[in-house]
Amino acid sequence: MRGMASPDERTIKLVVAYDGTRYHGFQRQRSGLVTVQSELERAISEACGERVAVAGAGRTDAGVHALGQVVSFRTKCGVPPDRWPQALASRLPPDIMVISSEEVPKTFHARFSAKAKTYRYMVLAGPADSPMLTPYVARERESLDVEAIRRGAAHLVGRHDFSSFWAAGSPRSSPVRTVEALTAEAVEPRLFLPPGHRSELVIFTVTADGFLYKMVRNFVGTLLEVGQGRIEPDDVKRILESRNRAKAAPTAPPRGLCLVEVRYS
Repeated sequence: MRGMASPDERTIKLVVAYDGTRYHGFQRQRSGLVTVQSELERAISEACGERVAVAGAGRTDAGVHALGQVVSFRTKCGVPPDRWPQALASRLPPDIMVISSEEVPKTFHARFSAKAKTYRYMVLAGPADSPMLTPYVARERESLDVEAIRRGAAHLVGRHDFSSFWAAGSPRSSPVRTVEALTAEAVEPRLFLPPGHRSELVIFTVTADGFLYKMVRNFVGTLLEVGQGRIEPDDVKRILESRNRAKAAPTAPPRGLCLVEVRYS
């Protein structure tokens, strides 16, 4: 974002959904690679005839999706605050969609004003594949013990030092976060599977006041090992308390992850 807003500038908040498959993440890249942020900035600039810098609530990685990403920007443009979805629809590619828009106080910032975020991670577990689900799920060939996963996930709820689930090489700050909820459920995706074939869709949902780099995918990687019977549910507590990334499982792939909601109160 730019510095202090001028008196005739407004701050606009957009809720954005996107399929992240073909993007190099949300954040603009110096190399010129196509990102969600760069596409939004281009479309908004075309719509209002001025250069605009967009701030996002979450810097989703390459291949990660969103149903409720929030962005904010300042503009002098005359587009009515609630008309941005219509103004941008023809200027954005079909895999990026503005769901809603509104004017917000000038002090609002999509990232720094956020109080909590919710992510969803989906795993297709079982023998049957689905080309319709492939871009949006991680894949496990065997069924998963969802009850064991739930018992392991319970150890991650609360305020903890999550160093064990923080990707190596990320900028160092406090590893302490508060996880409000971490759930796992299994559903049958019958509409997306060939007749007579079965797999389960295991859906992880996690809400926290903030997330370390790749934290959700690292949670899932370890909980999948619980679901496969490779480690016990109580081992998750020992991994957490070790504060050692090497004790946790490998990171789950990006395509199963989706930013669902950003909360501001």
